[in-house]
Amino acid sequence: MTTIEETITKLVEMKLVSMAQAVRELMDTAPGHQLSFDEKLGLVVDREWTERDNRRLSRRLKDAKLATRASLDNVLCDPERGIDKATMRGLSSCQWITSKHNIVIVGKTGVGKSYVASALADAACRHGHRAIFFRVPRLLEELALARASGVYASLLGKLSRFDVLVLDDFLLNPMTDVERRDLLEVIEDRYDKSSTVIATQMPTKTWHEGLGDPTIADAICDRLVHNAHVLKLGGPSIRKKKALEPQPQPA
Repeated sequence: MTTIEETITKLVEMKLVSMAQAVRELMDTAPGHQLSFDEKLGLVVDREWTERDNRRLSRRLKDAKLATRASLDNVLCDPERGIDKATMRGLSSCQWITSKHNIVIVGKTGVGKSYVASALADAACRHGHRAIFFRVPRLLEELALARASGVYASLLGKLSRFDVLVLDDFLLNPMTDVERRDLLEVIEDRYDKSSTVIATQMPTKTWHEGLGDPTIADAICDRLVHNAHVLKLGGPSIRKKKALEPQPQPA
């Protein structure tokens, strides 16, 4: 008959380490706290399931390359900012991802656009979706390098497979014709298949002018805006406010 130590060793060798730890803890439990077989089995399996789920979440958060650690629970909801708690509760369910909707976050510099965008990607990861964060200038650089090294199609394919793509600093700088077309390729591949989050200082009504080329601007705006939830952030600059706050002095 197999001993409990042999069973634990086999679990470890099968890389079921959390399950092995749960078994050992059960064996160390005081006799007065006996559980039924079903309860013990459920506890052991739940431990392994939770550990694997946590590892998957850690990988998704790492792959997302978020600009900052952010959570929708920590987004400041204030009518002055244009964000209310009901909106945050709705977005935190991630139904917008299931529905293949986009989100556009508009506001002046410093009002927290990047934080909200990162928090949306964080929520997506916690709901089992894959997300990735890019500043648009950096994404355009990577697309240019991919074209030069012959892996352009591969990078486009990779970007299309993320459930959520965050594009921060959208229209921060003027784009060349090649960059506009690259951006359209990214957005076209994702249209009606996944969700894109845009963070920008430019109101949607100015995007045509900002993009420059009317034909490409029509195509990009049509694919991003028509099914988008638009968040208009206002209020004073959070970044400036933090900079003005007294800093703790070293002891």
